[in-house]
Amino acid sequence: MSIGEETFALHLRAAGIDGFEREYRFAPPRRWRMDFADPARMVAVEIEGGTWSAGRHTRGAGFAADCEKYSAAAVLGWRVLRFTTDQVKSGMALRMLQQAIGRAA
Repeated sequence: MSIGEETFALHLRAAGIDGFEREYRFAPPRRWRMDFADPARMVAVEIEGGTWSAGRHTRGAGFAADCEKYSAAAVLGWRVLRFTTDQVKSGMALRMLQQAIGRAA
């Protein structure tokens, strides 16, 4: 797990937000997983790594694969919130999630 994912997990616990599963497989038989997902609310959170280091998510093939995954999630009715590690660390990711699930701080 990345530092962004670990930090976000801590933020969820500190805020008392339950229902999120890590590495949730949302579209079997595809092997796609969401970093965090609440199946009851159909809300998922993806922490995008390598945004400043030419990581997998910002290079051509990885970016295209992510587009397919996120589009498939939308077709299935998921709301996918995407954040960078910096956005997690600043608390913005948690605030946005709270707004999305109606638990504004």
